[in-house]
Amino acid sequence: MITIGQLAAYVGVSIKTIRVYHDKGLLPEPDRDASGYRRYDAGDAVDLIKIRTLAEAGVPLARIRELRAATDGEFREAVSEIDEELTTRIRDLRATQARLRRLVAGQPTAVPAEVAAHLEHLAGWGFTPRWVDLQRDLWILVFATHPDHAITLFHDQAESLAEPVLRQLFLDYDHAHDLDAQDPRIDDLARRIVEATKARYGSEELPHLDEDSDIPSLIQGTVNASSPAWQRIDTLIRQQLNA
Repeated sequence: MITIGQLAAYVGVSIKTIRVYHDKGLLPEPDRDASGYRRYDAGDAVDLIKIRTLAEAGVPLARIRELRAATDGEFREAVSEIDEELTTRIRDLRATQARLRRLVAGQPTAVPAEVAAHLEHLAGWGFTPRWVDLQRDLWILVFATHPDHAITLFHDQAESLAEPVLRQLFLDYDHAHDLDAQDPRIDDLARRIVEATKARYGSEELPHLDEDSDIPSLIQGTVNASSPAWQRIDTLIRQQLNA
């Protein structure tokens, strides 16, 4: 029989750790001998080694308590689940590490590289810094909430901007930000946008996110709130498309 200090030294843990395992119900606490000391046997040492091994593998203490009472089959199944959880955590950590490295390099971290490159082109085409910042924030939101649909929507917009006539519509929309909401140029711009939309898509359904998603209305609400002129353009476009 050995003392708690000897047990800790043999297994390679601290006395405090053993006491934590006692408190958590992982390792039964032996009775005291006539001298008032707790004495541990070989079985306790083996149990402690198993607990230490699981803890060092990243298994939470609560799960270790469950595993201690599991059958061989239950143990293998539980360890397999923990392995899958660890694999997911490792993948997430690597993705986080990659984002941090891009951040250190001064690169946008919340959108794909092709979106970041596209955003850099906007200023060269004559878009205002306000528009570039708005587009960056909106694409961050879309890619974060709808990663499966975001790239399709982005490609659609990028293709539109590649066409000079359509790009001019986007530029006119950008520069209409500070116009009075009743300026006649607002009506003309809305009409031209509707005509271009119908010419591009015809009777096809416009690219969109999930039907039940609140993100489109959230985005449009953000855009409209930044400019009365933009809000009126949105109203006119909706009226004409639905007419």
